[in-house]
Amino acid sequence: MKILITGGSSFTGYWFIKELAAAGHEVFATFTRAGADQYEDDDLRARRVNESIKLCTPVWSCAFGDNAFVEIIKQEKGWDLLCHHGAFVQDYKSIDFDILAAVQANTNNLKKLLEQLANVDCSKLLLTGSVFEQDEGLGEQPLRAFSPYGLSKGLTSEMFKFWCQHYGIDLARFVIPNPFGPFEEKRFTAYLINNWLNDNIPGVNTPDYVRDNIHVSLLAKAYCGFAETTVNGSSRTQLNPCGYIESQGAFAQRLAAAMKTRLGKPCGLELAQQEVFDEPRIRVNFDQPDIAAMDWDEGIAWDQMAEFYLQNQAK
Repeated sequence: MKILITGGSSFTGYWFIKELAAAGHEVFATFTRAGADQYEDDDLRARRVNESIKLCTPVWSCAFGDNAFVEIIKQEKGWDLLCHHGAFVQDYKSIDFDILAAVQANTNNLKKLLEQLANVDCSKLLLTGSVFEQDEGLGEQPLRAFSPYGLSKGLTSEMFKFWCQHYGIDLARFVIPNPFGPFEEKRFTAYLINNWLNDNIPGVNTPDYVRDNIHVSLLAKAYCGFAETTVNGSSRTQLNPCGYIESQGAFAQRLAAAMKTRLGKPCGLELAQQEVFDEPRIRVNFDQPDIAAMDWDEGIAWDQMAEFYLQNQAK
């Protein structure tokens, strides 16, 4: 397939590009900055970009919906699939996250872009969603948006549903839970492993939340497979792949057990007594990946994760 994907500098974006390329697809990836050297202010992102561009054709200085984006669709042609994976994420954890700016960026020039997509006979679009959107996943009712960021993702999805139907574009959605693995941002698993490597005992402050954590390598295989079936005319229009569905405390213990021998560290934990529940207690995905069909090995995934952190302790 010939694929155009946004969000190539992100954690999951890099892994999606890697898996699509490994499957033999021709991948073009857009990057908002002018070149790989423009990402040097963010070491982790810079490394992802440098790895990604070995696997794809980079399109620099190109944001979703801008003139350069519309032109690449027009000039290249022969597209089988547009994958809109990138999203506005500035201050995404903040209650003051700018919802309107996010929706505007995520759907920029959407009407013109879809019209151009239809003009070059590309009728397939794959949009990345989040389990933290409103009315998404499984969990406590009502399924409210987790945050202003989650709300922006849900509103983005509604915009795409409306305009894709208008222009005759087949829209599929790939809904992500909590990915983790090599090249991850400094979030939960990175926090735990870096503490273990520095001989500290990390604390888990919210051990009773039930969440859905998935190896990013498995997530990427699921993404690639869904992209392929989307182009091949599958009637299924949404996939919600799940990983380890359990409490955050149980997942931290799972990670500790997997990393103990691989890191050569005790991997101790302190689980707090959780008393505050500002977020829904349960929010998870529900589509179990067919691991055997994907040729995915859990042990190798843990090995890769440990190796990444051991090699990058100082980075």
